[in-house]
Amino acid sequence: MSNSGQLNNLSLASRIGGKLEKKDVLLAVEKYEKYHAAYEGEEEDRKANYTDLVNKYYDLATSFYEFGWGDSFHNAPRWKGETIRESIKRHQHFLALQLGLKPGQKVLDVGCGIGGPLREISRFTLTSVTGVNNNEYQISRGKELNRAAGVEKNCDFVKADFMKMPFPDNSYDAVYGIEATCHAPDAYGCYKEIYRVLKPGHYFAAYEWCTTDSFNPNNREHQKIKADIEIGDGLPDIRTTGKCLEALKQADFELIWEKDIALDSPLPWYLPLDKNHFSLTNFPATSVGRFVTRNMDPGICGTCP
Repeated sequence: MSNSGQLNNLSLASRIGGKLEKKDVLLAVEKYEKYHAAYEGEEEDRKANYTDLVNKYYDLATSFYEFGWGDSFHNAPRWKGETIRESIKRHQHFLALQLGLKPGQKVLDVGCGIGGPLREISRFTLTSVTGVNNNEYQISRGKELNRAAGVEKNCDFVKADFMKMPFPDNSYDAVYGIEATCHAPDAYGCYKEIYRVLKPGHYFAAYEWCTTDSFNPNNREHQKIKADIEIGDGLPDIRTTGKCLEALKQADFELIWEKDIALDSPLPWYLPLDKNHFSLTNFPATSVGRFVTRNMDPGICGTCP
C-alpha cells in the first residue's frame, strides 16, 4: 500500500467515527502481526495476551468494518434474492427466536462489537439488551449509534472482559454471542462464566467460528487457511466444533440443538468476498476495487455513508 493510500484510508476511518494517528496505526499493526504464525508468533502467546491481541485488532479494523459491512460484524447464510443486510437481520432474528425472548426480559450480548445485533434484537423482541465489550473505541462508537437510533433506554454497554464479567450470578434471562466467543483463550472458562450470569433454566445461544471434520491439522494448505483466518479476524485459535460442544457440556449446559448452518446456505456466506464473483457488493475485493479504495480522494471519502 502506498503512503498516499494509507493516509486516505486513515482519513476515511476518522470521518466515520474513530481516529488513530498514522504512527500509532503502524505500531499497532507491527505489534499485532507479531502475535501470529505467519510472523513466527505462538498460539500460547495469543491466548495469554488475548485482550491485547483483540483490542489491537478492533482498534485497527472497526471503522473499516463499519464502512464496508454496516454495524453488524458477522456473516450469515443467504437465500437467493436476499441482500446481505437482509440475511444478517434474518440471522439475528432466528437467534432471538431460538432464545424464546419475551418483551421486558434482560438479555446479554457477549462480545457485542458496536452493537448492531443488540439494537436489532432489542427492537425485534422488545427486550433490554446489554452488550459486553472490552474495546473502548467500539463502546464509544456503539453509544453514538444507540443515541442516533433512539434506543438508549433499552440498549447499553459495559466495558468488561467476558472471561470475568462484573455481574452477579443469575442476572440475565438470556445470553447470546455472535462470532465473538471465538476470541476467548479458553472455551470452557468463557462458557462457564456465561453459565454463571444466566438465570437457571434459561438459554444461551451462539454462532461460533469452528473447524469442521474436514479440517486436517497435518495438511499444510489447511494449516495456512486456518492461520490466515486467525490473523484476519483477531483470533487466538480456531477450535474444532467438537471441542466447543464438549466445553459447553463441561460448563454444565444442556446441549439442545447444534448445526453447521453454512451447509444449508443456498448462496455461499463468503460470496461478497469472492473476487471471482463480480457484483457491486464485492467490487472492493477485486484488484481494481482495492486500487480504487486505496487511492480514493479523501474529500470523496468524507461524503461516504
